[in-house]
Amino acid sequence: MNNFQIETAQNVSISQNVAGLGSRILAYVIDSLVIVAYVILCVLGIDSLSLTMADQWVYMLIIGLPPFLYYLLLETFWDGKTLGKAALKIKVIKIDGTQARFSDYLIRWLFRIVDISISSGMIALFSIAVSGKGQRLGDIAARTAVISEKQYTSLKDVILIELEKNYQPVYPQVTVFTDKDIRTIKKLYTKAVTRKNSDQELLEKLSLKMQNIMQIKLDKATNKQQFITTVLKDYNHYTQEF
Repeated sequence: MNNFQIETAQNVSISQNVAGLGSRILAYVIDSLVIVAYVILCVLGIDSLSLTMADQWVYMLIIGLPPFLYYLLLETFWDGKTLGKAALKIKVIKIDGTQARFSDYLIRWLFRIVDISISSGMIALFSIAVSGKGQRLGDIAARTAVISEKQYTSLKDVILIELEKNYQPVYPQVTVFTDKDIRTIKKLYTKAVTRKNSDQELLEKLSLKMQNIMQIKLDKATNKQQFITTVLKDYNHYTQEF
């Protein structure tokens, strides 16, 4: 699965999973089925009303607005999701990690004419495949991306750490963290220490953030790498007790 880096306000890079092409196609199929079902029900309803031809055209124009604006309205008012995207656990965000605005969704919606309608989706498929961030032309223009909200855990992400026999924890405050917090800490820690000569700046920022959450203050001479390792061990010690 492709991913891209988001730089947070704290200058910490976070990797986002790009929604797979298969997920996006399946989400599109689900959305299309929803729109088709809506149109069929509305047409059957109009036929049952015995309206004049003129009245039928008026009703068709009115009921045609929801499917026409389907993607724009749902993504705007449902945090970047449609029914299909929600079912596949994917959503639209800005490439800086923030929530997209109405203007961004509008740009994506307008570009659907080129990306999907005129080209039968071929331009969108090609752009998603080669863009590196899974972006169709509308995403590139709006500076958005479609990401997966699913949690993918590899062996490196597992929070369990082998502890020494009769290990004595140092920081009982680690219980304020959740499993998700610890996975993020371990991921950033691993990223920092595996870089050439270690990324001391990242270790320092991560350490400060952890201290703020734990409401503790370390001596300046404390080895930040050792502190983070100890926190990971302490968390495992306390959680393995239950």
